Amino acid sequence: MIKHTVTYQHNPEQVWDYLTKPELLAQWLMPNDFQPILGNEFQFRIKPMPAFDFDGIIYCKVLELVPFKKLSYSWKGGPEPGRITLDSVVEWTLIPTSTGTDLVLEHRGFTDENLSMYSIMEPGWHKNMLEIAELLNVVK
Repeated sequence: MIKHTVTYQHNPEQVWDYLTKPELLAQWLMPNDFQPILGNEFQFRIKPMPAFDFDGIIYCKVLELVPFKKLSYSWKGGPEPGRITLDSVVEWTLIPTSTGTDLVLEHRGFTDENLSMYSIMEPGWHKNMLEIAELLNVVK
């Protein structure tokens, strides 16, 4: 499992926007057609990475949605359309603090078959979470 926590000096509503607005999500993660609706199916798309058996499409479905508190979605991908080798779940938890928000990411469901994806996603998620902080600081 991947787990990271980043503290932001912004309220949960501001951080939430970067998790749920497609145009903001695309700024720090990937182009997408996300909609913050329980059960909504959406995709993230990037350039294929054959070395990691990844065709560039991540298939997702919103599993839990508690505005400004919690968001989780399935995260599935593989080497070609119709062949899923990574069947996982991404969960975001926002915890208000006296100075802003702690954002906790848990990405679970990795197996031996997708350890190469884990190896690039573990540091990648943390880097992306720090990118949210930079974007929030630009907006002020």
